Amino acid sequence: MKDKKTTYLTAKDHSVSGEEFQLLYNRDLDMLETFPQPKAEKLSDYYKSEDYISHTDSKRNLLERVYHLVRKMSLRRKLKLINAFNAEQKSLLDIGCGTGDFLETALKDEWNITGIEPEEKARQIANSKTDNAVFGIEHLKNLEAHSFDVISLWHVLEHLPNLEMQIKLFKQVLKPNGTLVIAVPNFKSYDAEHYKEFWAAYDVPRHLWHFSKTAISELFIKEGLALQKVLPLRFDAYYVSLLSEKYKSGFMNPIKAFWIGMRSNLKAKRSKEYSSLIYVLKYANT
Repeated sequence: MKDKKTTYLTAKDHSVSGEEFQLLYNRDLDMLETFPQPKAEKLSDYYKSEDYISHTDSKRNLLERVYHLVRKMSLRRKLKLINAFNAEQKSLLDIGCGTGDFLETALKDEWNITGIEPEEKARQIANSKTDNAVFGIEHLKNLEAHSFDVISLWHVLEHLPNLEMQIKLFKQVLKPNGTLVIAVPNFKSYDAEHYKEFWAAYDVPRHLWHFSKTAISELFIKEGLALQKVLPLRFDAYYVSLLSEKYKSGFMNPIKAFWIGMRSNLKAKRSKEYSSLIYVLKYANT
């Protein structure tokens, strides 16, 4: 596979191992692939860190406080987005739900919720907020076909191995008139271009894939799911820049990070290439 693609850049795992990985450019799909990808039985080792922020509710430092502030603001927007779909039974599946904040928000708004979270500690926290509505990854195979009005993956798709198989599974459990919502980092954003190998959203090797708008559209249309809308996640530029500054210079440098995040959002007003993007997809024939 490697010799059919060109090396885009080499990035380092700043969180756990310190290892370097190549990002290979797939010209056909306009996306990047992390190489080599850890074997399935080894992948969980790269998540074994108290600093892996989506698996904790702690607020020990500036970075974690900013993360939770951004998450709090994002939750309101996420709920508003799924409410606009006018789902008949308000059945929601959130894959990779972390500590369950989005599910908890949806539950309070009378959604019928189900969550999937592979990491045990995060799953326990999520279940304490959701009346035990969160299950391990093996539960995905037990879900009833065409049973969810909305399936959401908030910064999760980039973590999943066997990408095409996963997309088939999403389609299988989505109702014919349902909506799939996917948020992922955008390697074509200004902050990605600025920080290059230090861009925190590469997050190798936990992020196996790095998507463009073309990649999302092409990958999902193969399974009969058509891209309906692309929306920005503007706050991500600030958080990602803050962490990228830490990787690049050894400290967060919040003033510079804010400046880069602001520049990224300003440039994206014209290019539409925000730091992270939300993709809304539906069956192609609906």
